[in-house]
Amino acid sequence: MAQLYYKYGTMNSGKSFEIIKVAHNYEEQGKPVILFTPAIDDRAGKEWIGSRSGMSRKAIPVDEQTDLYEYVKSFQPEPGLKNVYCVLVDEAQFLKQRHILQLTRVVDELGIPVMAFGLKNDFQNRLFEGSYYLLIYADKIEEIKTICWYCDRKATMVIRFRDGVPVNEGEQIQIGGNEDYKPVCRRCYHKAFEPKVE
Repeated sequence: MAQLYYKYGTMNSGKSFEIIKVAHNYEEQGKPVILFTPAIDDRAGKEWIGSRSGMSRKAIPVDEQTDLYEYVKSFQPEPGLKNVYCVLVDEAQFLKQRHILQLTRVVDELGIPVMAFGLKNDFQNRLFEGSYYLLIYADKIEEIKTICWYCDRKATMVIRFRDGVPVNEGEQIQIGGNEDYKPVCRRCYHKAFEPKVE
């Protein structure tokens, strides 16, 4: 039975690496997959998923007008291959509510499993729109773990930096890498914003 999976983790937890690995495993067995990535995230280039390990993979960019259900429903695999075996979504936190509902239709009406990978909370510890609705609608939720940048605890949050200084104000969405964000545990997150004693 097809299900909607939500696999979340902080920055640097290997989400993009995992999605590329899953796609490879399906395709090595001759089972076509569809990969989606939000158009807003162009760090690896438009239409690409890139991991910090250096691996990358072409994907379908998702913007405001993209209908994920209709795309999957009308997808034609290469000659000789059966229909889609799995739909994979990178950076799913950037999706809108309607995109998540379209993914539920892919699972429920087309019988195709969907694995969505992404962040859960932003640098202010608020849920992204996509992660909020994935937490509501996913059949299975799994955390991809990593360790804090500053200690050996599990990272559950992320700190945004501006010119090397931690900040907790600004727009929710700001695309960036290790120079802009670091995964941290709750203790180190709060410690970063304590007043400095001279």
